[in-house]
Amino acid sequence: MSDFNTSLDKYAELAVKVGVNIQEGQTLVVHAPVDTAEFTRLIAKKAYEAGARLVKILWTDETVTRLQFEKAADDVFTEAPKWYAGEMTELVENGAAILHVLAENPDLLSGIDSERIGNFYKARGEALKQYRAYQQSDKFSWCLIAVPSAPWAAKVFPDAPESEQVSKLWDAIFHTVRVDQDNPVEAWNQHLEVLEAKSSVLNAKKYKKLHYIAPGTDLTIELPEGHIWAQGDSINERGHSFVANMPTEEVFTAPLKTGVNGTVHSTKPLSYAGNIVDNFSLTFEAGKVVSFTAEQGYETLERLLNMDDGARYLGEVALVPHQSPISESNILYYNTLFDENASNHLALGSAYAFCIEGGKEMNQEQLIQSGLNTSVTHVDFMIGSGEMDIYGVTAEGKEEPVFLKGNWAF
Repeated sequence: MSDFNTSLDKYAELAVKVGVNIQEGQTLVVHAPVDTAEFTRLIAKKAYEAGARLVKILWTDETVTRLQFEKAADDVFTEAPKWYAGEMTELVENGAAILHVLAENPDLLSGIDSERIGNFYKARGEALKQYRAYQQSDKFSWCLIAVPSAPWAAKVFPDAPESEQVSKLWDAIFHTVRVDQDNPVEAWNQHLEVLEAKSSVLNAKKYKKLHYIAPGTDLTIELPEGHIWAQGDSINERGHSFVANMPTEEVFTAPLKTGVNGTVHSTKPLSYAGNIVDNFSLTFEAGKVVSFTAEQGYETLERLLNMDDGARYLGEVALVPHQSPISESNILYYNTLFDENASNHLALGSAYAFCIEGGKEMNQEQLIQSGLNTSVTHVDFMIGSGEMDIYGVTAEGKEEPVFLKGNWAF
């Protein structure tokens, strides 16, 4: 077996055994683009070998997606996909694990009417509200991984010969998910232990708020009482571990919905809804975005912020050192799965229920009463750099360094 095929084999096994951690007799649902068929078949093989009772593949096609946004009737984009939401909700209620294989062209919907894009994501978010609630309460195992596509690779490596772009992106992905190591599964176990140690320190501190200072950023984020700092691995309701993002370098929690004040400036482009939003800033008052700017993608950002009432509030606070492997590679991926793991980041939209004590058992009203944000969307954006300092503020008002010059202070 060639080195590439060996790495591909390890990657598929890692996604199945560590990512979703498939169990004997469990159903695996894989969302995948048709261009990733060869790798997706390998995932199916690994899942069946691990004891899956059924592997169900839901294929997508970017060419057809682009045609839909160009040619379909306007009312198509306001119709909630209840059939899809119903199927996904039923699958996870019956114990299925969900694996998403990403290979998106960052510019897929460039030039498309932003109203169509906004309507589509809003209708989809409304339909999937119950599914998202299950996801954010760790009811089921899920994982995001990525596979290169030619358009994505060309965006990441525009100066490389066309014949080398995809292979360069494969190499980069293999490195970030530790597939290039002799025993990727053991490497992941060790990595997750490091993240666990950081979250344990923060959970012991019980900071009242965080204060971010960097060029263009002066932001204070209050944390709700009983907040929990989480990290790469989670435990589903059946007691099985899984890793939702591969790669992952973050330790994260939920902010107090109404406790965000100040201005934050982005440090990396945001790839959202097939468009790029870049060099943007958000100003918050009592938790809500009250003004914003964007050098590129202003209308896309505006549509995101107007998705629903919760889209102008934060749902996640994530800490990632500037010296993380992805950051040190100096590769801009134009893909949030990777770029968010090179930078401190925040998320607009809904919060994860497991980021507050007892949250997994709370209903939506109880989560709101606990200070968490709810929304049909959840979009991460990158704010970290080697110039960012973050201070934790104790209940007594004492400031302690959490990050200095972009990296952990402890």
